[in-house]
Amino acid sequence: MRIELDIKLGFKDVMIRPKRSTLKSRSQVDLEREFKFLHSNHTWKGIPIMAANMDTVGTFEMASALSKHKLFTAIHKHYSLEQWNQFLSTSGNDISNYIAVSTGTGKNDIEKLNSIFNAHPDLKFICIDVANGYSEHFVDFVKKTRDNFPDKIIMAGNVVTGEMVEELLISGADIVKVGIGPGSVCTTRVKTAVGYPQLSAIIECADAAHGLGGQIISDGGCTIPGDLSKAFGAGADFVMLGGMFAGHTESGGTTIEKDGKKYKQFYGMSSATAMNKHVGGVADYRASEGKTVEVAFKGDVENTLQDILGGIRSTCTYVGAAKLKELTKRTTFIRVAEQENQVYNS
Repeated sequence: MRIELDIKLGFKDVMIRPKRSTLKSRSQVDLEREFKFLHSNHTWKGIPIMAANMDTVGTFEMASALSKHKLFTAIHKHYSLEQWNQFLSTSGNDISNYIAVSTGTGKNDIEKLNSIFNAHPDLKFICIDVANGYSEHFVDFVKKTRDNFPDKIIMAGNVVTGEMVEELLISGADIVKVGIGPGSVCTTRVKTAVGYPQLSAIIECADAAHGLGGQIISDGGCTIPGDLSKAFGAGADFVMLGGMFAGHTESGGTTIEKDGKKYKQFYGMSSATAMNKHVGGVADYRASEGKTVEVAFKGDVENTLQDILGGIRSTCTYVGAAKLKELTKRTTFIRVAEQENQVYNS
């Protein structure tokens, strides 16, 4: 047993210090980024915000809406090949730049992944997603996937420490997903006592990834637009959102009406709801590690997008970053005890 005494920080523990700026307007800020990848020969350009590969968020409908603005969607793994065929037959060729095919690490997952890419070789991204990215089995699966798909861009996770980011990149991942326990419907920290405050995880993992020429995705923990700015300021290349994209027209989940108001169901992919739906229930050797909640219906995701992108542009004007790429260099975090005046939040 050992104790690390240096303090690890989450988004709520810091704010960004303003700096002199020559920008006259938020409209001058360029939120697009261009990335080259460690193992694949592709170049990607777009706004590096992603819808999470949850079946209530990473839907085909969400991908259609976000791709119009050059945002990304990690499509959840529970669509059939037939559903993929139908979706891609009605989408433009450009959609392949803004979607990933998600997969677990089981035998059926491998077969399904192969069938989707055999039918649609133009697809470029694979998202290998497990709750615990520290297992040898997972690392081996990343290696095999790289061998099988040498030209694809592989995202893999989730982890929260620099040495594991390096191992996954060396094993064939191009982008590593960072986050254990910060999600709004994740109860991993409660059930297991395992986790890592997200801001510190980003800082440490980005440093490890960038040293090898890889990228990271900050996955989880964002509840307000300012949190995305903090994630990008800390060094995240991409930011993945679950709860902030839940509850929209394009989101998955059952629509519920209570007292004349509409809600949409949102749940973690390790929740009892998800496991009952997809694998016939919670196995007797494990606990559910996710919540199921009802999110007030938010309408089309277009409205939320304007709020998020406008917030990030505003951050950039406060610190003098003309491009999103510059935000990390222009960010100084200050430790705080409070974020906002909440007198009217009750």
